[in-house]
Amino acid sequence: MREPATTSDTAEPATACGTAANLLTDNPELYEARFPDPDRLAGRWAEDTLRSHGAGQRVLDLGCGTGRDAAHLHRAGRTVTGADLSEAMLTYARTHHPGPDYLAADLREFALADREFDAVVCLDSALLYCHTNAELDGFLRSVRRCLAAGGLLVAEMRNGAFFLGRTDLLDAPRVDAFTWQGTAYRSTTTLSVDRTAQLLRRTRVWTAHDGSAPVEQRSAWRLLFPQELRHVLAGHGFEVLALYDGPGPRTDPPWHEGAAPGTATDADRLHLVARLLPTD
Repeated sequence: MREPATTSDTAEPATACGTAANLLTDNPELYEARFPDPDRLAGRWAEDTLRSHGAGQRVLDLGCGTGRDAAHLHRAGRTVTGADLSEAMLTYARTHHPGPDYLAADLREFALADREFDAVVCLDSALLYCHTNAELDGFLRSVRRCLAAGGLLVAEMRNGAFFLGRTDLLDAPRVDAFTWQGTAYRSTTTLSVDRTAQLLRRTRVWTAHDGSAPVEQRSAWRLLFPQELRHVLAGHGFEVLALYDGPGPRTDPPWHEGAAPGTATDADRLHLVARLLPTD
């Protein structure tokens, strides 16, 4: 899935965790109209990160959505596999963003027979659709199985620590509007923190001026904290090489070529680079 949006909004999940019918992920063209990324900022950030950490050529893009970032990595010369659970997204990606090999996979637990990768990329908070510890363990076990020795995990996601005492993104609904194929769409998005489940819950109501009934959709992200993330990764045999809040493709100001990673983990995004350590 992809979410080229501001820091207070995100794209709909590409059925990455078995979600039901979804207006955007069931209509990939509408998705790209709502979240345009003409400069391929997320793909460029991912390629720069892979290159700067010496990643090999074989890349798995987990939660690839419409395939924009996977195709950018392919054009950069990498051998790319894009994986997503949404068949609508995969069909669209094969047609509109060709080059990578696209296949269906559930990021919470997957096995890609006879495929080995030098890096796994998981952008746009896709990792956070692992809501439970068991799902997060399943994701990391699966990543470990398909990574070559010394392979990299590169992820970009929301930062659970940002919501400790902050309500910037919770105080009021966010309203967005755009027009696609002559129809004006409006979304009203409300975020709330479920502290018991450690989830950031989202309710989004869609309306359109074509007279169709409003549609309410719900989703959630796991809120992971920086030290918690380090601990979980270490338990699965990964060494964290970089963990910082910005700059990145969805920060303000956004990442640009030549920008150095920050040293804090305080803002609303986290950017992770971890290496799989050799086994004894």
